[in-house]
Amino acid sequence: MSEKSSFPGLKVLLIQAREEHDMRLQEHTCFVERTRLAPDQILTYNLPLDAVRSRAEEGFDAVFIGGAGAYSAWEDYSWMPHGLDTVRRICDSGVPVFGSCWGHQMIARALGGTVIHDPSCAEMGCLPVHLTESGQTDPLLGSFPSSFLANMGHHDRVVELPEGAVELARSDTQPYESFRMRDRPIYGTQFHSELDAARERERLLRYQQFYADELPDAHTLQAVIDGLAETTDVDHLLYDFLALYFRS
Repeated sequence: MSEKSSFPGLKVLLIQAREEHDMRLQEHTCFVERTRLAPDQILTYNLPLDAVRSRAEEGFDAVFIGGAGAYSAWEDYSWMPHGLDTVRRICDSGVPVFGSCWGHQMIARALGGTVIHDPSCAEMGCLPVHLTESGQTDPLLGSFPSSFLANMGHHDRVVELPEGAVELARSDTQPYESFRMRDRPIYGTQFHSELDAARERERLLRYQQFYADELPDAHTLQAVIDGLAETTDVDHLLYDFLALYFRS
């Protein structure tokens, strides 16, 4: 991968909630690949491990909130109050914010929405997503086709958006696959905007045990992997997000 950045000088914070060293590195690499930033332009802050640090977001041009492995956005871990306060402070700062999957849920909860654990509506693999009317005219998602494929892996979901949020996309089984905050540079996607097919496969294999109910055996897992699309419209979404706010 080239070290040359598409956004020279940009400094981005990636908030994580992962204890596994290999997956913290993998997630960082995924965001580097999808944003086309140089690796040293994205610094990480891990909520379970770094919760003693404060004001984590200061000095950054944008903030991404990634995934969480075994952590859920609806549970009240010892570090969750700090995590929610951090997300609220970031969202109030005016800095552009993008949450992917768990990050999407954390933004929703921090700003007053509701997240639940709902295995009956779990989504695994590459699935269709449909833009709402608002999504079709959105400055970020408006260039997407009205329906597109996205990589997913979740059994928690947002069931109520925060006040002032606009629903941009939904799937065949549930609403709120994407939203933005009205008049603020804040976006969330329930699907994994940082994952292409190869990276999605890595995640599914690494967290198969965590998704034991949804991926109970090798046959089910392989069927999901076989259905992954090599490229999707989402592959350029994080780059487009940065271009929207940092290029004229």
